[in-house]
Amino acid sequence: MTDATLYFRQLLSGKDFAQDDPLAQQMVNFVYLIGDRSTGEAVIVDPAYDITGILDILAEDGMRCTGVLATHYHPDHVGGSMMGYDIIGAKELLEQVSVPIHAQAAEAEFIRKVTGVGQNDVVEHISGDLVTVGGIDIELIHTPGHTPGSQCFLVDNRLVAGDTLFLEGCGRTDLPGGDPAQLYQSLTQRLGKVPDSAVLFPGHRYSPAPSASLGDTRQNNFVFAPTSEEQWLAMFGQ
Repeated sequence: MTDATLYFRQLLSGKDFAQDDPLAQQMVNFVYLIGDRSTGEAVIVDPAYDITGILDILAEDGMRCTGVLATHYHPDHVGGSMMGYDIIGAKELLEQVSVPIHAQAAEAEFIRKVTGVGQNDVVEHISGDLVTVGGIDIELIHTPGHTPGSQCFLVDNRLVAGDTLFLEGCGRTDLPGGDPAQLYQSLTQRLGKVPDSAVLFPGHRYSPAPSASLGDTRQNNFVFAPTSEEQWLAMFGQ
């Protein structure tokens, strides 16, 4: 794989798409497009708010959607009802293109329930599985803690982390299915194999910069300050 082959775009809700959606502007979600320029195939990470707008961006780039990667089931990432708002997402995407939704097995039923997609629309994975798009391999890393089946995606030394890890802070653990001890293990052990040189791409823009090296994040993000699980739970446990 070369840089010319890999297609990778980071899109900000309320700015790059869903420009007229106040909730999209407020939630500052990132959507990612990952694909193979040589084949024109691409997957969408966490499609929500403006499916037509996202698909139009793909088309303008000469790409087509062949799948969805879901970091977790929360409606601001895959669609559904949240805070009295109905957010379009994966279900509406499947009405335009027939593609699989790739999720960790622990998250699959939640995604079906929240989005209303069918049983066979979700492909269930375990940690370490690869999703291949054209000639591009994307590794799925199960990182429970924010939700039971949260997952991150590693491709070409880029880590798309969803709500597992932000440049500043990490995902909440006080929502249904959250587990602070599991999130500590995910950050320190499951993501421990990802090198400092990797670039972190989070699920929301909660910091001035949209991305940073994982090494800088580990050095500067306060969630890495505790040196033991006991310290972590004392600081961040709910």
